[in-house]
Amino acid sequence: MLIEDKTFKFSLSIIKLVKDLKENKEFVFADQLLRSSTSIGANVVEAGAGQSKRDFIAKMAIASKEARETRYWLRLIKESKLTKIGTESYLDEIDQIIKILTKIVKTSQETI
Repeated sequence: MLIEDKTFKFSLSIIKLVKDLKENKEFVFADQLLRSSTSIGANVVEAGAGQSKRDFIAKMAIASKEARETRYWLRLIKESKLTKIGTESYLDEIDQIIKILTKIVKTSQETI
């Protein structure tokens, strides 16, 4: 599934940013960002193994919420200038992921 690969690669890329935040002693931001960003892919994988269509939709909806939380943390990190690493590419990628997840949830809900 394309979204599984996309969210996995996104999680991998976030690790670099999290590492930099921790080196700058920004542990709370680093931990929150790591939790929410890796939860996206974990929920997408869980959705793929869903026991029913409703279970699939519920897990994808959780992934979508986690993606929105991730965008929130990225925006805070960007605006507060907590790292010298540019966050634009992360924000672009998370916006794409949110769009895909939103489409998956809406389309799936229409076919219940």
